Amino acid sequence: MIKFVVNGKEAWSEQPADTPLLWVIREELGLTGTKFGCGIAQCGACTVHINGNPVRACSTPVSAVQGKQVTTIEGLSPSGQHPLQKAWIAEQVPQCGYCQSGQIMQAAALLAKNKKPTRQQIMSHMNGNICRCGTYSGIVRAIERAAKEV
Repeated sequence: MIKFVVNGKEAWSEQPADTPLLWVIREELGLTGTKFGCGIAQCGACTVHINGNPVRACSTPVSAVQGKQVTTIEGLSPSGQHPLQKAWIAEQVPQCGYCQSGQIMQAAALLAKNKKPTRQQIMSHMNGNICRCGTYSGIVRAIERAAKEV
C-alpha cells in the first residue's frame, strides 16, 4: 500500500507501484480537475505538485509519492480565491479550459519560488505547458497580475 497526502488529507492506493499518479488521483480519489492530455508528459495538462514541485502526473508512478504531499488544482484553493485563479478570471484566460488546471499549477509553482518573476522568467517557466487554444498572452498577463497580488 502506498500512503501519501493529497490536498492536506491522508490518502492511499493499492494500485501497482507503476500506475500513473494521474489515474490514482482521478479514478481512485475522484479529483477530476487534473486532466489527461498526452500521456507522455509533454503537454502539462496533468501538472500537480509533489512537495511543492510541479510534476506531470501522467508519467509519475504512484510509488513516487510514498510519504509525500501532493497538491492538485482542487487543493490550491478550495474556495477559488488563489491569486492565480482570480487573475485567470480577470484576464479571461480560458477558452476551452482543458489545459487550465495544469497551467495554473505550473504557474503556482513559479510564484511560490519567485514572487516577482519577469515576463521572460514566466515564459521560460511555462514552456512545456501547451494550450491548444493559444491563450498564451492571457496566461502571461494573468501570472503577472497574480504576482502583483502575492
